[in-house]
Amino acid sequence: MCDVLVIVGPQVVADAGLLGELARREFAMLGVRGRVVHAADAAHVSALAREAAVAVVVPAPGEQTPGSGVVVPVDLDLAEGATHIHGRGIAGLAWGIRHAVHRARHPSVRRVAYGASAEQWGELYLPEVRGEVPVVALVHGGYWRSVWAADLMEALCADLVGRGFAVWNLEYRRPDLHGWAATRHDVAAGLAALENLGPTTAPAPAAASAAVPGSASGATAGPEPGVAAGAVVPPQPVLDLDRVAVIGHSAGAQLALRAVADGARVALAVSLAGVLDLVTADRRWLSHGAVAAALGESARDIDAQADGDEVPDGGEVPDGELRASSPLLRLPLGVPQLVVQGGGDDVNLVDISRRYASAAREAGDEVTYLELPGDHQDVITPGTPIWQATATAITTALA
Repeated sequence: MCDVLVIVGPQVVADAGLLGELARREFAMLGVRGRVVHAADAAHVSALAREAAVAVVVPAPGEQTPGSGVVVPVDLDLAEGATHIHGRGIAGLAWGIRHAVHRARHPSVRRVAYGASAEQWGELYLPEVRGEVPVVALVHGGYWRSVWAADLMEALCADLVGRGFAVWNLEYRRPDLHGWAATRHDVAAGLAALENLGPTTAPAPAAASAAVPGSASGATAGPEPGVAAGAVVPPQPVLDLDRVAVIGHSAGAQLALRAVADGARVALAVSLAGVLDLVTADRRWLSHGAVAAALGESARDIDAQADGDEVPDGGEVPDGELRASSPLLRLPLGVPQLVVQGGGDDVNLVDISRRYASAAREAGDEVTYLELPGDHQDVITPGTPIWQATATAITTALA
């Protein structure tokens, strides 16, 4: 149990009653005590945040976040260049509360940079066990748009580490701000960074901790953040890099399976409601043209430049970024796959997942298809039947 203070600044344009209803619903769902305070001015916001152990501040109070505890800045509106939660509308408050509670409950999570950008990092969760442990790498979705970030997968992080997995929750640069090449590079680099996290076969030598750009929670890179020099560090589990599963949700599944097709070293690839056929996804205008917006290449361009290579839906595509990025067009992947789909999701995604699983089997891949009742979020929500079945299948595959 923890106490959460939601601080609403005077600049927020939203119904106060609705904000309170949303916050109380999240408090109840998360099993925490909480209250909402409407601050009179910026000084009041700072004073409240300094006193709170866990605070969510709406809107974000500028570049410097006050407070010595867990402080999560949230902007309901889009904030260009922001590294905190923003642009998700009033629902962003719910995500901010979840993120704050997760941070309070998991203070030992390591945030490790794998590049120079503030968006090139992963967070490593280690189970409280000795010996070798399998690893799960998570790639979040959000239709390749920057308002959605790695906090989407935090509930799964907690669930999986509790099952005895080491978990690597990957953030990456999104194409709406950085271009498609940066996105695909980051996912590949982030997965490759697993080999440097250690210990893998033996404990790595201790290194000095350093602050990581973009970390609102004071996370650090290095073996053990917050451990004094010369202190005795408890034995860490050993990452078994022969038992790595990469799990992608929605657009993150496309990115994960693209990385596998390009040679990422994994024992299992998992798609949760994945956008696995980019040609069909673009032709059907999924998420208002998200495919063309992300890749800068559309199915219409492909049709105009066709060179005669057939694809499963009857169209034709030339060599190009869309062909290279669509998992359906990269089959066989050559690794076992688990394709998970909620039956209550967008029927286009149900169709894509079913056709992908069939095509992968026909191409010679080992594929398990799991479709159960549930929507787009149920596949990443611990406690739902579809996630419980998914977690069991992953555990069995990596056992």
